[in-house]
This record gives sequence, C-alpha cells and structure tokens, in this order.
Amino acid sequence: MEASTSFKQDLLLREYGRNVQDLVNYILTVQDRAERTRLSQLLINLMAKLNPQLRDTQDYQQKLWNHLYVMSGSQLDVDAPYPLSAMEYLNDKPQRMRYPLEVPKYKHYGQNVELLIQRATELEDEKEREAAIISIGKLMKTLYRSYNKDSITDDVILTDIRQLSKGKLNMDLAYIESNNLFESNVGGGSNRQDNQQRNQQQNRGGDNRNRNKNTRSSNQRNK
Repeated sequence: MEASTSFKQDLLLREYGRNVQDLVNYILTVQDRAERTRLSQLLINLMAKLNPQLRDTQDYQQKLWNHLYVMSGSQLDVDAPYPLSAMEYLNDKPQRMRYPLEVPKYKHYGQNVELLIQRATELEDEKEREAAIISIGKLMKTLYRSYNKDSITDDVILTDIRQLSKGKLNMDLAYIESNNLFESNVGGGSNRQDNQQRNQQQNRGGDNRNRNKNTRSSNQRNK
C-alpha cells in the first residue's frame, strides 16, 4: 500500500507541478488550524483552475480535497468540507493534464503564486483580501528563500505583489514590517538574523569610516 501511495503522489506531482507541492508543504508548517484551512481552500481553488477537466466528473470538489490530502502524505489536518481519504484517490484513474503555456514573470515564485494573486484580486471583502495578501506574502518569502539563499525584504515582496496584481493588491508597508506579517512560522528567525547582520555590517562600516577620518585629521595636523 505504501508503494502504491508513493506512486500516486508522484503522479499528482506531475499533474499539478512542483510549485503546488511546495504550497502543500508550506501549509503543513502553519501552526494555526484555521489558517491552514483557509490556505487549503485557496489552494483547492488554484488546483481547480489547473485541472479544469476534473469539473466534468462527479464530486470533483471532493476529489480535489483528496488530491490535496494525498499530496500532504495524509498529514493534512484541516476543517475540510468532506472526509479526507487517500483511498478514494488510490482507486481513481489519473486525469490527463493540460499544462499552461504562460511563463511566470518571476521564476522563483512560479505561476501558481500568480494564480493565487489573481484569485485574491477577486475577493470583495476587505478583510479577506488583506488576509490573502498576508498569506501570499508569507508564501512568496518562503519560496524565495528556498530558491535563493539571499535575504529579501518585505518592501520587495509587497512591490512584487503590487506588480503581479496590476496594482489591485496593496497594504501599508510600515504595518507589515512592524508586525512581521510576512514572516512564516518556520524560518522567521532567519530573517531577523539577516537584519541583525546587516545592521552590524552597517555599524562596522560607520566605525571604519570614522577611524579613517580621524587618521586623516591626525596626519594633517602632524604635517
């Protein structure tokens, strides 16, 4: 059974792509159950867009939730609208996927993030839209760090969200930074360490400049 489950997981990975699997892995790291549930529903909406032919099948929403459950290694713990079962999918015949031809604007985020942003722009409730921006910002920072070991600021993340949403999504940067809203539960300390290292480097740079100025002044007096 384990071998069969692993094989089906590989099939789902090929169907939905590595970025969707990364999103699933990220959801598993979220500690708050309500937040995991909300992110899972957003991901289900994304998976429905990536797998439109599944709409022609009976109970396609439940199938999507089972796909998500299998991709999580049967570890997903959320308030799903259906009972989650890996066995339901194990008996399904894999659907043939039609892959999108568009190239993502930012490779390190992937096209799925762009689809999530598009979905967020369709939200009419202001609180839901703000919550979506925060969740997407956390995800983008996590994906960037997994793709590139360099640090990235909240300003850059927010700017990318604005560009990808064509100006439809925006938040106050100072509010985001003061509350660490783009920090995920995993890896948040890394960003703080990056900030501390940058501050230390800036302080050392200032000390070196002051010492150089004092040395030049002393040499001029000696002359």
